[in-house]
Amino acid sequence: MNWIESLLLLMGGITVLLFLGLPVALAFLTINVLGALLFMGGWSGLDQLARNTMISVSSFSLTPIPLFVLMGEVLFQTGLAFKVIEGIERLILRVPGRMAVVAVSAGTVFSAISGSTIATTAMLGSAMAPAMLGRGYHPSMAMGPIMAIGAVDMLIPPSGLTVLLGSLSGISISGLLIGGIVPGLLLAVAFIAYIVVRVKINPELAPDAEVVELHGWERYRMLFVYVLPLVSIFGVVVGSMATGVATPTESAALGSFATIAFAAAYRALSVKIGIESFKNTLIVSGMVLFIVVGATGFSQLLGFSGASNGLLKLVGAQGFSPFVVLLVMIAILLVLGCFVDQVSMMLLTLPFFMPLVTDLKIDQIWFGVLFLMAMQLGLLSPPFGMIAFVMKSVVPPNITLHQVFVAVMPYLIIGLLMMVAILAFPPLATWLPALFD
Repeated sequence: MNWIESLLLLMGGITVLLFLGLPVALAFLTINVLGALLFMGGWSGLDQLARNTMISVSSFSLTPIPLFVLMGEVLFQTGLAFKVIEGIERLILRVPGRMAVVAVSAGTVFSAISGSTIATTAMLGSAMAPAMLGRGYHPSMAMGPIMAIGAVDMLIPPSGLTVLLGSLSGISISGLLIGGIVPGLLLAVAFIAYIVVRVKINPELAPDAEVVELHGWERYRMLFVYVLPLVSIFGVVVGSMATGVATPTESAALGSFATIAFAAAYRALSVKIGIESFKNTLIVSGMVLFIVVGATGFSQLLGFSGASNGLLKLVGAQGFSPFVVLLVMIAILLVLGCFVDQVSMMLLTLPFFMPLVTDLKIDQIWFGVLFLMAMQLGLLSPPFGMIAFVMKSVVPPNITLHQVFVAVMPYLIIGLLMMVAILAFPPLATWLPALFD
């Protein structure tokens, strides 16, 4: 069997199983077992594959994921996340589309203290979208900003998906985490600018509501008591990594400790909340480990079958420049993002893309940040954008899925423009990691 037939067999098998609705981890494990029997010498090859994949899940680089998840769980279970919304809302008073701007601002803060994109969207959506709709906001202005900033959670550390991408690809995890900060913040600023300009042009999209204006200490109390202390967790995580004081795992541990300490100091922590937070963290972490096992085994199968080397030689023979190859890879990711989830995107493409990135000497941090942005856009893209379905689940029943996807389209365009900017000017992604290298 030549490498093209091997590639078609492995990729075709995965595609069929995913379309049949089999969970991602089980689909890859099924193909891995069949592939090991076919390409790695039968039962002895299967035994070797099992040993190799078990080594992969014991990797120290994966340990930040449960710690980042735990940070988000504690914040949401204790209700401290809602205090952040209130604190930011007291600061932003007279601006077009005020509540939408508050949503983006609060979402940016949550991105810096929570590692869960879905949880951030669900919390902001349930807390703010119905209130905005009730005040007469157009559905696009009530839902779009929340979904857009929820996806940005993936770029700003702490981010479990960023750690998973770094672990599976071999790209520096700390470099990826730091590299996403500037693009994430720029996107947040761009979203706010769009909201303000759009509402100025058409005020009916976000009618002015009477704001209770607080003065003096009462206006800033929530900022100093809740917002700034919780944002300091971001400083602990990123600062310890950037200065080299701690590894990503140690930084995640410090962040988790700081989150639990704050929750205890605010007297928001209880035994019930602690158990629920740890239970949810274990569920997510277990899923991630199964996914890593499947991804590692699949990468080895591609190597044993000759598919990886065959693809490398094929691309090399075409004489394409590294930039053209990068554009093709990004285009593939953007198309995949419309149809599969983010983990599937990583598992399907990294075994092929990373050898090309290494062979063509493409900057890995640059590529990694672009990969993250493509996954972020995939969370929003029709017809299967996961964040759109999360939003649909928390808004009133009269809001249709079509309205949800229409609401997010302007922010998809802004995200695509940001990708173009990073392609044209790589330092947007690489400058900050290089500063602390």
